[in-house]
Amino acid sequence: MTAERTEVLADVRDDGGGKPDGAVVRDALGVGVAVGLSGFAFGVTSAGSGLTLLQTCALSLLVFTGASQFALVGALAAGGGAFTAAAGAFFLGVRNAFYGLRLSQLLALPRAVRPFAAQWVIDETTAVSLAQPGRRSARIGFLVTGLSLYLLWNLTTLLGALGAEAIGDTDAWGLDAAGPAVFLALLAPMLRTGTERTVAGLAVLLGLGLLPVLPAGVPVLVAALAAPAVLWARGRKSASRGDTTVEGDR
Repeated sequence: MTAERTEVLADVRDDGGGKPDGAVVRDALGVGVAVGLSGFAFGVTSAGSGLTLLQTCALSLLVFTGASQFALVGALAAGGGAFTAAAGAFFLGVRNAFYGLRLSQLLALPRAVRPFAAQWVIDETTAVSLAQPGRRSARIGFLVTGLSLYLLWNLTTLLGALGAEAIGDTDAWGLDAAGPAVFLALLAPMLRTGTERTVAGLAVLLGLGLLPVLPAGVPVLVAALAAPAVLWARGRKSASRGDTTVEGDR
């Protein structure tokens, strides 16, 4: 049995010695409420960028992934085209597909439930689920986080969009930075290896460095190249070490 398969089986083990349900619910609600409140910032930012109340609420109801939503409205507000803004949001949202591959093994939900659960596969539900010791607690964490965050995010999005006119300039309040700040706070603890930190650092350099010279939304697309670039460099380095070892053995 491979090490990878052993790890997967360990992750989806049943709940012998698992976490109490009440503790899982408490932790999941904490994440859902804390992040859900930032939907207010999205509602204000979206309305300030020119989207209608219906468009703003539809984004939260149907897209429901904060980083992609903020990227979309941010690019539109900066003057980017609709296609470029949507492409940047799409590439940010692709990560959720990889989360889904991991969670499908961990949660092992019935087939009839999976299409509905897919809507809640985001950073927060993934983080809470993976932090649990067993399948039962992972399912509870996923459900409570997803439900509380979905309801609160959409409610605060509506309130933010309605109150945007009263608040005025979102840049003056710094609300446009709330979403990215929450995303980075969730992402940072997950960067455990040197490769992951290198990818994140290079993506930041590409995104910020190209921001003044490329149209709005395009730097996000270019930053996505950080992962294949780092993996290619590591592959070249590993191959070089292997060649050196072979020559030395001769």
